[in-house]
Order: sequence, then structure tokens, then C-alpha cells
Amino acid sequence: MNVDIFNGAFNGKRVLVTGHTGFKGSWLSIWLHELGAEVVGVGLEPYSEKDNFVLSGIGNRIKADIRADIRDLKAMKDIFTEYRPEIVFHLAAQPLVRLSYEIPVETYQTNVMGSINIMEAARTTDSVRIVVMITTDKCYENKEQIWGYRENEPFGGYDPYSSSKGAAEIAIQSWRRSFFNPKDYGIKHHIAIASARAGNVIGGGDWSKDRIVPDCIRSLEANRTVEIRSPKAIRPWQHVLEPLSGYLLLASRMQEEPTEYCEGWNFGPKSDSICSVWEVASKIVSHYGTGKLKDVSNVQAPHEANLLMLDISKAKFKLGWEPRTGIEECCKLTAEWYKKYTKKNIHNLCIEQINNFIR
Repeated sequence: MNVDIFNGAFNGKRVLVTGHTGFKGSWLSIWLHELGAEVVGVGLEPYSEKDNFVLSGIGNRIKADIRADIRDLKAMKDIFTEYRPEIVFHLAAQPLVRLSYEIPVETYQTNVMGSINIMEAARTTDSVRIVVMITTDKCYENKEQIWGYRENEPFGGYDPYSSSKGAAEIAIQSWRRSFFNPKDYGIKHHIAIASARAGNVIGGGDWSKDRIVPDCIRSLEANRTVEIRSPKAIRPWQHVLEPLSGYLLLASRMQEEPTEYCEGWNFGPKSDSICSVWEVASKIVSHYGTGKLKDVSNVQAPHEANLLMLDISKAKFKLGWEPRTGIEECCKLTAEWYKKYTKKNIHNLCIEQINNFIR
């Protein structure tokens, strides 16, 4: 099976992935491993024993599966020194809006200082050539406007999670201008750094708390009605492989032209995938084959944005990237993983889904 649509850009390359035990990180590690990369994963313990990372067994296949906290600068520098990565994908984060209200300080320590620590470890490691820093669509100052945010719009954020990601983007800009300036490439440094922002990512193997798909699946497996707390909230939904394909394409282009892509990039879904939480939950239930929904919205709940969209024109025209799946296929692939995870070899299922995605 051939999952390489990147012209061998990662074959034989030493690639470090932070957050590889997480939802997106596990899928990225699987794909990179199939592309022939020597993957070094740095992350905390997986959230549950049903996570995609655990069930796929990718930790046993990659070059190194390391438990470490990105808030520990010395540990990060030591790992970079030992494994000498050429390419870095930084995904490790505290990724939950509602949890950020409970642990705001830890959220900032992880998302801001953790990101700075990765850039510092890269800065002091002469093997590093490319760094792709993953943030979120929620990094923008959300005015709940009806058109998508472009990469040059102001950063911000209402809740601690969103604002921490906005702050991380400001730090990335600063480090790029101060230490990784494209004008100084080849003279003062040899690192190209970019940031990437995606929408609400769904797919198999995510069991995080307060996310719509894991919430749906937990209820369905327990034969309970699925309770929807923000049924009218509009989100840019996308299957996990969509933004990952963007991150990989971006890194491959940065190899070819190191100074041309050192900026922020949006990787959002097709326009039909910008829809309500209720619609997505309905499609998951439909493809899963059973279940009912119930509106349990609460006006006293912590604030979450109701409307958020990304403009992906730049990625389309400058990178040649565009989403491959619509909302129906996105939900179908997601439901398929959860229907099969107790019966099928999950690593093989992930590879099958990657192959079907890139056809």
C-alpha cells in the first residue's frame, strides 16, 4: 500500500512529533511511519487504553516512544540532542476549552511555554531544518463573523484555551522574526518555521472529555441517549486526515523552498462541513446505526464560541492543498473506526482509511 503523496519527502528523515500519544499525533505518527520516516514521539501517557495510539500499537513501531512533558525545557533539549531530528511537528497541548476553565495556569504553561520550549530546543539543535507548530482555529480574536478568518487577522481568544493558543501564535511570530528570520536563512540559521491552524477535527480513536464524537460514542456504547450541550454551535468540522495532509504538504514544501512558507496556514474543511453540533451528532448516530439525541443546552454553561470558520484560500492557491472529504464522508470514516475498534486490527484500519482518503 502506498500512502506517499509527498514525493518521498519524509522517507529516511528523522522526524520528531510532540503529542504523539494524542489523537492527532497518533494518526500523524502512523502516516509518517508509513512514509518511511524515523519517527521519535514525545508525549504524556495516552488518555485511555482505547486511544488510537494504544490500539494501533504505533508506539512499538516508531524509532522512539518517549514520555516527557514539553514544559520541561531541559528534557526537551536533551531529547533533541540525543535524537537529532531534521523535521519537527509540534502537536502537544492542553486542547480542551472547557478544561481550560478548570486549569487555566496549566493550560497556559503547556500551550505557551511548552511551545516556546520546543522552539528553543530546535534553535539549539543544529540538525533541525523544519518546524511546523500546530495551534488551532480558535487562536483568532473571534467576532463570530459569518466569513472565515484569514491568516493575517488578529489573534485573541475568550477562554483560557483559545487565548493561550493566540499567545502561542504571537510567540511563534516573535521567534521567527528574532531567531528564524527567512532573510537570515543560510547565514545565521538553517531553520524554516511555520504554524498551522485547523478546525474541529474528528476521527477514530479520540476519547477526550467534552468532545462531541467521544461523547456520542460513550453514550451509544452504553445505550444512552446522546446529550448535546451546544446544539446550535457552528463549527468547521473535518476528518483528522485533512489537516494532517496539510501539515505534511506544508513540511514537504518547506524542504523544497525553506524561506517561502515560513508563516501561518489555515487548513479548514469544505464549506458543506461548516455546520452545527446537532447536525454532526445526527450524522455520527446515523452512520453508527443506532441512538437518539437530546438537547441539554444550559445558558449558565461556560462560554464557548457559537460560530467559527476558517478561510483556506491561501493554502489552496499557495500550497495546492484542499480538503478531500465532505461532512458525510468525514462522519462515515469516524463512525467506521468506532464500530470496528473492538474487532479489527486498528493499525491496519488506520492505513486503510489513509489509503481511501488519498485516492
